[in-house]
Amino acid sequence: MSRKLISDSDFVKINKPGCYTGGEVNTVDKTGKNVTRFAFCFPDTYEVGMSHLGLQIIYFYLNRREDVWCERAFMPWFDMVDLLKEKNAPLFAIESGDGLKDFDFLGFTLQYEMSYTNVLAMLDLAGIPLRAEDRGGKYPIVCAGGPCATNPEPIADFIDFFYIGDGEATLDAVMDSYKQNKDKTGFLASICNIPGVYVPRFYDARYNENRTLSDFASNHPNAPARITRAFSPQLGFFPEKFIVPLIESIHNRAVVEIARGCMRGCRFCQAGFIYRPMRERSPDEIVDHAKNLLDTTGHEEVSLLALSACDHENFPPIIDTLLEETTKRRVNISLPSTRVDAVSLEAMSKTQMLRKSSLTVAPEAGSQKMRDIINKNLTEEEILNGCFLAFTAGYDKIKLYFMAGLPKEELEDVLAIADLAESVVDTYYKLDYEARKRPVGVSVSTACFVPKPFTPFQWAAMADPATFTEGQQAVKSKIRKKQINYRYHDAKTAHIEGVLARGDRRLGRVIETVYKNGAIFDGWSEHFDYNAWMIAFEEVGIDPCFYANRERATDELLPWDFIDMGITKEFLIREWENAQVGKTTPNCREVCTNCGCGCKNKQKNWQEKLV
Repeated sequence: MSRKLISDSDFVKINKPGCYTGGEVNTVDKTGKNVTRFAFCFPDTYEVGMSHLGLQIIYFYLNRREDVWCERAFMPWFDMVDLLKEKNAPLFAIESGDGLKDFDFLGFTLQYEMSYTNVLAMLDLAGIPLRAEDRGGKYPIVCAGGPCATNPEPIADFIDFFYIGDGEATLDAVMDSYKQNKDKTGFLASICNIPGVYVPRFYDARYNENRTLSDFASNHPNAPARITRAFSPQLGFFPEKFIVPLIESIHNRAVVEIARGCMRGCRFCQAGFIYRPMRERSPDEIVDHAKNLLDTTGHEEVSLLALSACDHENFPPIIDTLLEETTKRRVNISLPSTRVDAVSLEAMSKTQMLRKSSLTVAPEAGSQKMRDIINKNLTEEEILNGCFLAFTAGYDKIKLYFMAGLPKEELEDVLAIADLAESVVDTYYKLDYEARKRPVGVSVSTACFVPKPFTPFQWAAMADPATFTEGQQAVKSKIRKKQINYRYHDAKTAHIEGVLARGDRRLGRVIETVYKNGAIFDGWSEHFDYNAWMIAFEEVGIDPCFYANRERATDELLPWDFIDMGITKEFLIREWENAQVGKTTPNCREVCTNCGCGCKNKQKNWQEKLV
């Protein structure tokens, strides 16, 4: 065991030893069994990773098999990195304490582009060569999945295969193939036709003189020209229990996924497109999962997770049934951001009977012009009326989420964020004096818009850091009401995220260079070094603005065009064109827009309904 190289007295030297010792409630131990060993690698800290639902799902999904043992590994914090190096000990999985180099598979989840340097750091700390071409058969097979895998090219040099889509769909087929063929090259060739699997070494990219992609083609007879995502038509497997962290994680609660996908069609939202069509769990299933998790974890809060939870067709009865259970247990129900309509707010009020928390609303844009461009389908009147209903129900804290730098945005659109926030405060004071028991508080957060693959905005030019900063300062200067707390995201971090989100395989050299120059934890503002990235771009000879700040033509070959995520490019182009003129598109339940996902709501007369 690699962990034995670190004594108990060594662990005392670090800040949070509970991140590395294992032994939590509900973990799985298959020591001594003849099993395929899979390490689920989360390229961020234990506290962040243990709050991620996908980790819990894949962990228990793989461990339901007698022939697979899935363990966990996280990116260690700086004090633990120093300790590993001091003891000459490799990074290990926390269940067994075995070094990652001893595993059959290392599976990285790619939730955020700014975690890419941490992927390299974890490989390096494990004593594993960074580049796939430098790893022979004696090293583990390195795979990766998650939302960022929908454009795998920037990190393709370091990954043996990507798994794109729903983990429950074809991951069993991958494990079964490994049992039949454990030779790395033979195994990779054998899984090429499994939906969702992409093996970068079996494809070549060529480029035009103007640096755009000219061709992307298979170089292996088993590798298909187009990769089809792994897709589960129905949401089936869900864990009956979760691992309970030994230390406080970002979110200490039981989480039930009630739906996957979204019917709304906001044009900036990658998750809303790559997880189409919307799939829902049954009310009975949701309640049963909640009960199981509360029974087996001891958590005092259950969260109903979906991109738009209140859009579940049976949301009100789910809440009513679940409240009977949670009220008996004195357990709270929480929801992510919700739409500000009467039905949603009534449900929110019910869920907060035990502990009234803040209400989160995402108008996304301050002006109606911009909300139409992004297809938010929400008016200012609806927003303010919803806030008034929330205040009437007893809420006095509201969080508002916006984006800046959206396509066709002007300074007056950014300043409208301040106007809308102040209107929300004014709405509170429309209540009778007796109803205003506590001072109102409005938190405003502005993120920098980053164009993402498989969205209608994948062709958009991203604003540069100076433009973002100008808008942020303008909003800050315009807000006068003391009840408003304004925060905004770092523009330079967003710039690098924008480069990596729409980059191609040439960026691998940049990622490797900046890592070797000392960059890790780039997703943490206190450790992000923008200048280090700029130096790496210069060393490699790549202009980051080519990837982030250039509008693409719709006929340009994009680095991710070889992947089929279930929606057609024709649909995305149509939505991009609608955005140019501020034309909104109805949600999927109102009208089928023929996006290509083949959902049950498809209507033959969709074209006529859109006229």
